[in-house]
Order: sequence, then structure tokens, then C-alpha cells
Amino acid sequence: MKSRIKTAIFSLGALAALATPIRLLAQDGLAQEAPRHRARIIEFDAPGAGTASGQGTIPNGINPQGAITGFYLDSNNVFHAFVRWPDSRIITFDDPGAGTGTYQGTAAYTINPEGMITGYDVDTNNVEHGYLRDRDGRFTTIDAPGAGTGAGQGTQSQDINPAGTIAGVYIDANNAGHGFLRDKDGTITSFDPPGSTDTVPWSIDPAGASTGTYCDAIQCHGFLRACDGSFTTFDPPGSTYTLVHNINPSGAITGYYDDASGVSHGFVREADGKITTFDVPGAGTTSGQGTQPSSNSPSGVITGLYIDSSGVLHGFLRIP
Repeated sequence: MKSRIKTAIFSLGALAALATPIRLLAQDGLAQEAPRHRARIIEFDAPGAGTASGQGTIPNGINPQGAITGFYLDSNNVFHAFVRWPDSRIITFDDPGAGTGTYQGTAAYTINPEGMITGYDVDTNNVEHGYLRDRDGRFTTIDAPGAGTGAGQGTQSQDINPAGTIAGVYIDANNAGHGFLRDKDGTITSFDPPGSTDTVPWSIDPAGASTGTYCDAIQCHGFLRACDGSFTTFDPPGSTYTLVHNINPSGAITGYYDDASGVSHGFVREADGKITTFDVPGAGTTSGQGTQPSSNSPSGVITGLYIDSSGVLHGFLRIP
């Protein structure tokens, strides 16, 4: 993308170039098992995850039952997806069309209450294709009309709601990103907020409202697209760059923003528009460091990563 939404539209190789060794901290059990004043944190790594610099495990989505999905980079620098069930079992998987070369493979982003997972793969030609994986392991390929067919172009499925509607982004032949919604019957609708030069929808709620990030000629902002197609745009106070990741059933949106110093901070935007910011203890405070939430559950539990003062990535779980 010309304005390049950070980590939103990316090749898997680009993510690996940014990553340092990763240890994940995530949920084992329900929020009520932890005291209200302090979170209970469990560490985990996907089987087969590499242990060298730039390798490791990245969680992206959590469903109401506590199942977590994400992906990892192995010792050969190939990406693979995983799902971690509430009983702590971890299953890894690959889209049948995924390439097996360096920085190719499968990324997983979200899992709905039925256990359906969506994400995308990078094939042997480095073209991206969205997919839907049902709980039984069957795959459906998703390619949005207008998606480019060159390296680094194609379709990325980002989120799926309980009704089976998928929100995602496709990169056209000019390397510009556009939002799309895919209904359960396979119908695809594309969209862009007014003034957008690049659009990345990250999440969709049960009613069909979608949220994400778009860039105009000046900077990147958050957006909410209502079911009727109308848009609301927003930025946390002090933001020079806003990346929206998730909306839960109550309409609470989470993501992060960069301040003027390039430090990332987490935020939650409630359905009424109120924005609360937060930082994970231990997060670094210089440019390229900070807190980056990726998902929030219906009860408000948030997971994501933070970058410490040494540039190392760690997972976190924030329980209200």
C-alpha cells in the first residue's frame, strides 16, 4: 500500500522482519477464576514454533468459549496457523493452497462461537488468498473480485461473525487496499470510507457492523461502518496513527494508536464513543515499542502483544 497501514496489510515475510523472539501469554480458564484486581496469565507456544530471532507464536483472536487462534513462524521461516481450545489442546493447520517457501504459509485471525476460523494464505507465487476453515477442518477459498494477482496482492479474510459473515481486505493491482464483506452465501460487497486511499476492515460484530483502519492523504484513522453502510471515523486523543483491531458484541472497539513519539498505546472505544487508553506494565516507552491489543471478547477480555524496552514481543491478557 502506498500509505501502508502498519501490520494491517502485509506479507508474512514483512511481519517476520519486524518480529523478535515471542513468548505468548494468554487465557487458561475463564475470567472469574482470576481476582478482579489482578489478571491470571498463562504462557503458551504453538507446537513447532521456531525459537530463533524473528520466529515464534502470535495469537490473534479469542471466542466466547475461550478458544484462541493465531499463527506461528517455524524454524524454516514458514508460517502455520493454530487453534488453542479451552482445555489447552493446541492444533496446528495449513490451508491446502499455502506455499511452503520462506515467509509463505498460513495466517489465522479470528474464530467465531461455532469454531469457524478465517484468515489467509500466501501461495507459491506470493499471492494472498482468504479462507474459511470450519470446525471439522474443511476449507473454502475466498478471492474478492478486483483483487490483484501479483506478489503481495490478493485477498485477506480478517474476521467472521456468528452469522458467518466475513470482513476482510483485498489488495488491487495498484497495491491499494479495499474493504469487503462476504455473506454466508458467498456474496461479496466492497467498500471504502470517504477520502480513503487505503482501507483495512479488521472486525465485524454479530449484527454486521464492521470496523478497521483507513488512511487518507494525511494519516490513518479508525472507522466504524454501520449495517446501513454509513461511516463513523475516530482517533484516540494524541493519536498520530490509529490501528483498529476488533469490535465485540456490545460494540466496544479495541486497537492501538501511536503518539507523536512513535510509542504504541492500547485503547478501548465503547459503543457510546468513550475512549479509554491503557499500557501493559513492562511495555517499552520509546519509538517502535508499547502496547498493541488485537482482540476483545464479549466480556471485555482483551488479548494482544506488547514490545518491551529491548524490542522483544510478549503476549498479554487484560481481564476487566
